[in-house]
Amino acid sequence: MSEVDVVLIGRNEGARLVAALGSVQGQARQLVYVDSGSTDGSVEAAREAGARIVQLDLSTPFTAARARNAGYAALDDPQLVQFIDGDCALVPGYLQAARAHLQANPQIGMVTGWRSEIHRDASLYNQLCDVEWRRPAGEILACGGDMMVRAEAFSEVGGFDPTVIAAEDDEFCTRLRKAGWTLERIPHEMTRHDAAMTRFSQWWRRAVRTGHGFAQVGHLHPEYFTTERKRALVYALGLPLLILLGLLTVGPLALLALAAYPLNWARTARGLRREGLPVPEARRHALLLTLSKFPNLVGMATYHWRRLRQAPMRLIEYK
Repeated sequence: MSEVDVVLIGRNEGARLVAALGSVQGQARQLVYVDSGSTDGSVEAAREAGARIVQLDLSTPFTAARARNAGYAALDDPQLVQFIDGDCALVPGYLQAARAHLQANPQIGMVTGWRSEIHRDASLYNQLCDVEWRRPAGEILACGGDMMVRAEAFSEVGGFDPTVIAAEDDEFCTRLRKAGWTLERIPHEMTRHDAAMTRFSQWWRRAVRTGHGFAQVGHLHPEYFTTERKRALVYALGLPLLILLGLLTVGPLALLALAAYPLNWARTARGLRREGLPVPEARRHALLLTLSKFPNLVGMATYHWRRLRQAPMRLIEYK
């Protein structure tokens, strides 16, 4: 039976990392912790937990992709590797379920499960994250960074792209699919996540980072994130220009363009209600999703400005 190793990555996660390390104890053959320049005692906590430590070189920009690759490289003879972010705690039983699923289905290169927020109702932003994580089980196109990967598949595609600073997991999954591997989400609780997102400014920066991912992954794989990029361009650029043009020339044009926003909000709220969200939550989440197109566009523009200047793709952090 194939053995499971765990690669845990983090940067200044504090108590969240301690919980993550504790949740893995006794469940994996090898535990590697990759630290991206923490100053809060994370390395000492990981060492006390018995993890093998990898500290990234400070002279190169940090990315989650770079950290995961470094963790994988530190493993001895990996077979199945579970990647976990340092703000997540592993749910008991998931590793066994994911391993069994991979062993029973040799065509599957990666599996993931359900992630949920530990403090879901601490803020509207945490609630929104929880909704994002809860996607249907079955064959998928991509998933977040918590995933179990077959070593053969990881090596075949060359691991994560360390230059991708956001949605690096989507980019990695896209290459897995292009290489002929199937990806699946199993109906099993996987990790408990602590977004710790309580301020609007944090949500805004996270949405900027998301937009950066839309643009960068879309540049590498033009067929991916096409809908998301179009929405940002329409709602955060096209409609504002029409509103401005209408105000300067034809008044009704501005009103028609402006009406697109409440219509989008209503359509989004209805979709969230169909997914089972209570009416008040659906309405509040729909408002943020409608607004998110603006920071998404900022992130897209940031990526292309960096690309054109050949500038480093540095992290956009929200915590």
